[in-house]
Amino acid sequence: MKIQRGGLDRALASPDPAVRFYLFHGADEPSSRAHAETLLEGLRAEKEVLDAATIRSDPARLADEANAISMFGGRRLLWIEPAGDEILPGVEALFEAPGCEHPVVAIAGALRKTSKLLKAAEASPRALSNVSYALEGRQFEELVERMARDEGLEPEPGVVARIAGMCNANRALAAQEVAKYALYAEPHAGDSSRPLTHDMVDRLGAGSEELELFALGDRAMVGDIRAVQVGLDQLSVGGSEAITILRAMQRRIVMLSPMVARINAGEAPSGVMASMGNAIFFREKPAVSAMLMAWRGDRLERLAERVIALEEGLMLEGRPARTALGQELLTVARTARSARR
Repeated sequence: MKIQRGGLDRALASPDPAVRFYLFHGADEPSSRAHAETLLEGLRAEKEVLDAATIRSDPARLADEANAISMFGGRRLLWIEPAGDEILPGVEALFEAPGCEHPVVAIAGALRKTSKLLKAAEASPRALSNVSYALEGRQFEELVERMARDEGLEPEPGVVARIAGMCNANRALAAQEVAKYALYAEPHAGDSSRPLTHDMVDRLGAGSEELELFALGDRAMVGDIRAVQVGLDQLSVGGSEAITILRAMQRRIVMLSPMVARINAGEAPSGVMASMGNAIFFREKPAVSAMLMAWRGDRLERLAERVIALEEGLMLEGRPARTALGQELLTVARTARSARR
């Protein structure tokens, strides 16, 4: 059963005993994770992590765990993250089981509309699914500003837009950044207010390894083959950063999609960029403009499909992550360079 945001809060605060499986998916994974934490509180349960690979190899395991007697008699929430179509047989067995003592929650990234797991969850009365879309532009800036205010910080004009641009619509990274500034912010003399200044962002906000990972996908999407090659050389031997990079690319694609749609409808790229105002951090504007030139028409949609397919392949098939990621990023970079000529 698919549920919209309006009814989600109630469904998680007072979970329906008939619901055995919760699927939280979409580009905004921190929100999906937060929904699962709210469910955990609503159930007054203990979190027990299960591995998707285990469910894939032994589908009956999920239903068995959901009906197992807890060692201490309490309720458990069986937590699968990351998850994808590989757990579908286990979920189907869960639906068909005579009962269910402990519900299951799965955290997935951006799923295709054709995902069998998504279709099963939306069709079953014993499941609840919700998609968390990545916040864009001013919406994300408002979230960052609320985070700062909640930490007792007073942002200088333009600071919120800078932080939002740096974090590339990543809610978890924004929370980490704001918490870092709050740790170092000092109150004004004789005043309890703590300003969040451009100087603080300059000193503390640069050089994040995770931000560098985000930038690698951007470099591919603007056609900078040399920068992609340099970045790939800096990855770990096993390519453990691959999923993070691919999901950062997905968030960038989500940001670009409405802009590309306007260009495809006949608007000038310069006009589209101008209308975004401070929704795009000024240092990112040249890169975003280059991406709009490279990924017009249906190219952006095809790129989104390729990125999701690669992520699924890395998670399900055990392909060598560094090699597969490198091949894809270089293909993306060559495509972007060719399209901009």
